[in-house]
Amino acid sequence: MVEAESLLARLPVRIAFDHMGRVAQPGGVEDPSFATLSCLLGRGKTWIKLSGPYLNTRQGGPDYPDASAVARELVRIAPERMVWGSDWPHATETTKPDDAQLFDLLRVWAPDEGVRRRILIQNPAELYDFPSVT
Repeated sequence: MVEAESLLARLPVRIAFDHMGRVAQPGGVEDPSFATLSCLLGRGKTWIKLSGPYLNTRQGGPDYPDASAVARELVRIAPERMVWGSDWPHATETTKPDDAQLFDLLRVWAPDEGVRRRILIQNPAELYDFPSVT
């Protein structure tokens, strides 16, 4: 992603990254890929799907502290361009994660109820051009 930043920044369309941009661990928020995501978020056309913390962790679940640190920082930077996803059916995982536990992580990543509502309802409506919701 770092090598493609200038190309991605020039695209005239919205960009959506799944799995929290697959920021490398153990670098996390200090990794160059996180800086690239931050820059792209600052341009206003990039969206991040808060999903698959088990794909971006060295510390493991159920809390995925390293991936959760990335998620919290992404939410802090651009809560208006985050959407949540379960990543079901977890096709790459031999042992499937508990979807309820994954959903509960959103409270850790976005402690504010208004921000969570935005991530779960308002942002997806905007990103996917769903009818307006209140």
